[in-house]
Amino acid sequence: MTSSSVVDKPPVRRVAIFGGTHGNELSGVFLVKHWQENGAEIQRTGMEVKPFLTNPRAVKKCTRYIDCDLNRVFDTDNLGSTVVEDIPYEVRRAQEINHIFGPKGSDDAYDLIFDLHNTTSNMGGSLILENSRDDFTIQMFHYIKNALAPERCPVLLIEHPSLKYATTRSVAKHPVGKEFPPCTIEVFKIMEKVDYPRNKNDEVIAIIHPKLQDQDWQPLNNGDPLFLTLDGEVIAYKGDCTVYPAFINEAAYYEKKQAFVKTVKVKLTAKHIRSSVLDQDTS
Repeated sequence: MTSSSVVDKPPVRRVAIFGGTHGNELSGVFLVKHWQENGAEIQRTGMEVKPFLTNPRAVKKCTRYIDCDLNRVFDTDNLGSTVVEDIPYEVRRAQEINHIFGPKGSDDAYDLIFDLHNTTSNMGGSLILENSRDDFTIQMFHYIKNALAPERCPVLLIEHPSLKYATTRSVAKHPVGKEFPPCTIEVFKIMEKVDYPRNKNDEVIAIIHPKLQDQDWQPLNNGDPLFLTLDGEVIAYKGDCTVYPAFINEAAYYEKKQAFVKTVKVKLTAKHIRSSVLDQDTS
């Protein structure tokens, strides 16, 4: 008999590891290429693990993307559009990835996708969570954070009405691979993006203040410096609560008009979950 407080999940059978979603973020590229040559390192009993280079043209040019950001085009409109020659390369690539690892939202989709990225900001090793109600992902992140201890591994929650992401990893389902008791994790929930100060011509007129630079995940209080203009004027943070900036001065986000994101600390709790994968031979 199954306790009503325990959520039973089907086992994880198929896992993908993506690298090169952004072609100039080389850690994932190097790891995927290594595992394509040395696949035994990532294989597990009863599970298929597939390393995959997601944006090979961008990787070859060592650029973030060719036509548009691959990590923003996995929405229904793009995935369902007709495959024609003149659509952006990354949209066509998204359709190919969805065909291989999806279809997105279907029972045939891969169980889990790990998408490996780099950042130019001082965020260190961190995890990105897209759904605060996904018990599996919360449990998995809780496990990873404990496994890495005492190293710090912040979790960024990007779930927000004004922030719509159609990411590469969203193609997969999220079941679980063993039994986990209820757990709670602390996450940094994105509240809003903050742009650089601009003039009437939409030109940037200030830089990140030196006291804010490289202070990802650190508390930012009312009156603390944010920006420094070319004339030496300090622009301070005005807010009624402490926030925690992330992606500070991220180079890839200049084009997105984002100097950093404001986050707040919240706690997420996941239910007790288990999977029949425990019945398999894991020797």
